[in-house]
Amino acid sequence: MSHLPEDFELPEPEEIFESIENSDGSDFEEISSDEVDRVIEMLEAIIEDTQSENIRAYLDEAAENIYRLVYDDESEEWESDSEISDAA
Repeated sequence: MSHLPEDFELPEPEEIFESIENSDGSDFEEISSDEVDRVIEMLEAIIEDTQSENIRAYLDEAAENIYRLVYDDESEEWESDSEISDAA
């Protein structure tokens, strides 16, 4: 039994990864927190439906890596703030 909607389709790669030209001419990828949240939610649904522990581990690692694309800097700031609070 799948937790994904019946009409669920993976988006095309060009819809996911849009390159934006930076002011210095280099390209970088802009990833929104909404997109990360949506992808994490889909991966969590897939993880729940997966029986293999090995596959679940890979999917879980992928979810963690995707989460860090947007939230890693924020979590580091939060951890630094809580370490300062703990020291006080």
